[in-house]
Amino acid sequence: MSVASALLAGNDAVPALAAAAASAALEKVGSCPARGALLFLSAEFTAQAQAAVTAVARALRCTEVAGGIAAGVFSDEGWVLDRPAAAVMVFAGDLALRPHRPAASDRAGAILCYGGSSLPRTGSDPGCDRFGGCFAGRPGKSDAIAWQQSRLVDQCAVELQGARVDLAVSRGWRLLGRPTAVTGSRALDLLELQGEPALDHLRRSLPPQQQSAARLPLASLCAVLLDDPGMTSDSARQQAFADGLLPPVAIIAANADGSLTLAQHVVAGSHLLWAIRLPEASAADMRRSLSALLPLVPPPLAAIAFSCIGRGPYHYGAADEDLACLHELLPQLPLIGAYGTGQMAPVRRGGNRLLQNSVVTALVRQTARRSDVQPDA
Repeated sequence: MSVASALLAGNDAVPALAAAAASAALEKVGSCPARGALLFLSAEFTAQAQAAVTAVARALRCTEVAGGIAAGVFSDEGWVLDRPAAAVMVFAGDLALRPHRPAASDRAGAILCYGGSSLPRTGSDPGCDRFGGCFAGRPGKSDAIAWQQSRLVDQCAVELQGARVDLAVSRGWRLLGRPTAVTGSRALDLLELQGEPALDHLRRSLPPQQQSAARLPLASLCAVLLDDPGMTSDSARQQAFADGLLPPVAIIAANADGSLTLAQHVVAGSHLLWAIRLPEASAADMRRSLSALLPLVPPPLAAIAFSCIGRGPYHYGAADEDLACLHELLPQLPLIGAYGTGQMAPVRRGGNRLLQNSVVTALVRQTARRSDVQPDA
């Protein structure tokens, strides 16, 4: 086996826990020496990050260790939140990790990135597909939460040498209603849709259970701007939104005057509709995103996933249905993942985008072909 993963949790965030996870993954690889490793540590390791990374490098006898601190971690063995844990994926044989070098003559496939709460400095470079995640870390602190070549860095960027990477993006939204014209707006406040107060229009568009709620679940709602109001098919709009072709706009506040404060100004005359993130819709979207990649050949050797802390067990209620979908569709496949505060994926128009409340999954296949990417937008 050229790739293997392991997950260990404990009561204390000590380097020995991370080293034990690395040794367990290396044992699954067999006699092949490690040529690189991904290491994700829970937030409890923040103060001992460098010591833990060094312990892993020593256990593997390999300095190509990359990854970062996360809100929680998971693997093919399960998930861990709210206690110290380490997830490790070891690459051996023809697979290896190497630092991304933009000046290299050979064109790299998708680049795995991890870092703080913002898109990497080179994340928007056209022609360079990037995937990964980020973690905001401790409020008010400026801890280095990523590592590369076994050293703490602000952001890591590595290539999976000898591998092809296929990406799936699940955003988990379900569209509501039909496109409606904006008839009133002021700065960031959306006032009216077809002459109806924006808040009333939103509430009327919701499923019955949410309509009767005393407070709207604004974190699970968004507005969706429609460039082409002539797109009349519900399925076509849903697919376009799932592919990232329709931009979502966060709802910041519901106001006493019946207006809604959005994250961006929406001009009168434009068209929008609403979207909601419900557990059943998110699980269905996760299955859709993965199913699109399963027919590709050769079969995957491993999976790397970056999930939002707003998905996973906190979204589904004591279970991670996204992880369950990975286990069902890709049984016994080595898997490593991190729960973070942002996820990164390529966009259809070029460059890369930082997402929230999404799951970005990379299927690793053993071939030197350039990456095929299912872009987000």
